[in-house]
Amino acid sequence: SFFADDSHMNLFSTRPQQKKKRKSRTAFTNHQIFGLEKRFLYQKYLSPVDRDEIAASLGLTGAQVITWFQNRRAKLKRDIEELKKDVESVKMMSGHSASFLENLNELNILKK
Repeated sequence: SFFADDSHMNLFSTRPQQKKKRKSRTAFTNHQIFGLEKRFLYQKYLSPVDRDEIAASLGLTGAQVITWFQNRRAKLKRDIEELKKDVESVKMMSGHSASFLENLNELNILKK
């Protein structure tokens, strides 16, 4: 058929489109992660100067530092949301526990 294997062709072009190769995932060393985490503790957003300084000191590119900080902020946001859910669960559970104890008390089960 006409469309059999034209997935690599553009409708208006006769030459195949160049497929962009994705850059492989960066494997950070423990030293790099420690340096990035240490900075993240007190600075969630970096100026270009700070970013370049960290990148140079850890042997990373500016783009790697930008991406790491973006991902770390996203993780922090997820972790905070998870904690909020946990706190709500504990509040609900403690509410149930309190009413359960009140019910037991009314039934004279806890009285000696």
